[in-house]
Amino acid sequence: MKKLILLVLISVAGAGVCVAAGGVKKKRMPPYDYGKVVIANFSAKAGLSPVRFDHWSHRSRYSCRVCHIDIGFAMQAGATQIKASDNANGYYCGTCHNGRLTYEGKKVFTACERTVTDENRGRCAVCHREGDATDRAEAFYSFVEKMPRERLGNGINWEQAEAEGLIKPLTRIEGISPRASSLPVQKDFALTAKVAGMPEIVFSHKKHTVWNGCEFCHPEIFVGVKKGMTKYSMVEIFEGKYCGVCHDKVAFPQSDCQRCHTKPV
Repeated sequence: MKKLILLVLISVAGAGVCVAAGGVKKKRMPPYDYGKVVIANFSAKAGLSPVRFDHWSHRSRYSCRVCHIDIGFAMQAGATQIKASDNANGYYCGTCHNGRLTYEGKKVFTACERTVTDENRGRCAVCHREGDATDRAEAFYSFVEKMPRERLGNGINWEQAEAEGLIKPLTRIEGISPRASSLPVQKDFALTAKVAGMPEIVFSHKKHTVWNGCEFCHPEIFVGVKKGMTKYSMVEIFEGKYCGVCHDKVAFPQSDCQRCHTKPV
């Protein structure tokens, strides 16, 4: 019966329908919205719309660890409590959006100013956008034209895009990221599936360290660094723990079973 349920899940996922942890079908979101985070801790009090942060536009430029380790953004939406004054003083978004940092020869726009004037007030709308997603959708589809496709998530195979050199995410920011010696890359290893006949999971440290480094996952997400030390289940992963911290939120969703369960038994 368990095997049958998993096979049904694979079939449904392939058809473009997402299944929530409780087994309830939910409509698949637009690809440009996958990974979107709404930042609204203080916007309403300032008379502004919430910030709609698109992960896809940033992960094409920077690795995940740059923002979540070096800069210090929390992994949970709304937990960082970002204020405009923080950005203006060079923290959080202001680490890069300061009007001085350059990316591919272009200056990154300033996120927030210490003093709001009539001249710079209009810049707030760059991030504090209203509900119309037309401009975001157009930017996304223009970007995705050159990217290798994937079935689920936002439809981009980020792993392949990085491997082919279509994107070159930066792994450090000068003056912010610490300098560290490279560690030897651990070999891929297989994780046995709990359901008989289900292909084993092949986990690649090499593929994950491109985006995360080691400290992104250890010890906060996975306490143990030895295979088999940390025990977890698919139920916990679907609840947003362990692999689920990233997958289903920004990285490809867990409903794409065949991306992980790749080793035949």
